Amino acid sequence: MAAYLENTLIGLCDEAIERKKTISTFLTSKIGGEPDKIPAVCFRYPSCTVCKSALTHVVQVYCPLDASPYHRTINVFACTNTDCQGKSDGWKVLRSQCLDSDVKLSTGAAGAQQAPHVQPAAPMASTDWCADADDWGVEEEDCCSSTWTTSQTPTVQPSSMAVTESAAADVGSQFQSLSISTTEEDCQPAGPTFQEYYISVVEEGDFTADSGMEHAQDLLREYEEREGASVMELGDSGGGGGGGEEKYEKTEARHGDAVFSGFMKKVSLCPEQILRYCRNGSPLLISKPPLDLEKSVPKCSHCGSGRTFEFQLMPALVSLLCSNNASETELAVEFGTVMVYTCQSSCWKSGLSSPVEECAVVQQDPDQKFFK
Repeated sequence: MAAYLENTLIGLCDEAIERKKTISTFLTSKIGGEPDKIPAVCFRYPSCTVCKSALTHVVQVYCPLDASPYHRTINVFACTNTDCQGKSDGWKVLRSQCLDSDVKLSTGAAGAQQAPHVQPAAPMASTDWCADADDWGVEEEDCCSSTWTTSQTPTVQPSSMAVTESAAADVGSQFQSLSISTTEEDCQPAGPTFQEYYISVVEEGDFTADSGMEHAQDLLREYEEREGASVMELGDSGGGGGGGEEKYEKTEARHGDAVFSGFMKKVSLCPEQILRYCRNGSPLLISKPPLDLEKSVPKCSHCGSGRTFEFQLMPALVSLLCSNNASETELAVEFGTVMVYTCQSSCWKSGLSSPVEECAVVQQDPDQKFFK
């Protein structure tokens, strides 16, 4: 997988998901709403470790790994209580996987039940997350959405995802007859949900220093005026090809180090980015971590493997996390960046039915006003 993802993928907010027109599935990457049903996987809405309140669904990321037979979806949840924001314990990350055969079994269990009257659409190939990735927000208009139910604990086996196009097409066709019954045991959100949007993707390499230079310089000038830190000019100082190391004058900002300056320089090429994906890569830190970040990430509690960085949520996402219904209680989640670490082997074994809990590391925004 690392060979495919040497270049970071950037997630951008796409169009809103209108439930009357389109229905998302676990093959959809999206902001907000409810997590979509994954065949053979059941669980209850997670609770906040700090205040015990039910968490709110923040993002769903469909991220199959190259050369693995599994579909793979990661759901991220957060506590909307003010006292819990900015704390890693107020977040939960759940990874779920399934085989094509699980989809077929779910379809068989549905029996003769009728599927929703929606027009079929071309399914998204699982390799779309790898080298050929160009869109996380494919509209699967033929697919049936539903909430997650309860059950037991997870699984174990190595990773990487590449299902053939014919297999993916077969999965898409199975959804037309897939129906999930709704019972008292079904997992329903305990409170309001965030508005739903598709997530689309571009490669970070598509953004050059020149393409965003004017806006980037404006942002950096504002930062220098506000924080008293001088950042050297963007772009290569001359010379061919490689390097690209970011150098900063030693003047420190009020934040205490130049990490935030580097974060702003990187983000300024695409300020609208809401997610950065680079499995086995390195996160973009918004502030200096108090400890060795990699060593502080716990090993997978299910197989004992180490965890690797997979993706992170970015500040631009904060303003998009609004209540799905204007009449409901207003929701808000504040953060600088949320880094998601997942099992290096992506442990999973077919036949077990609960998602694997992964690790979220939260860094607060040292200057939240800068992004508004």
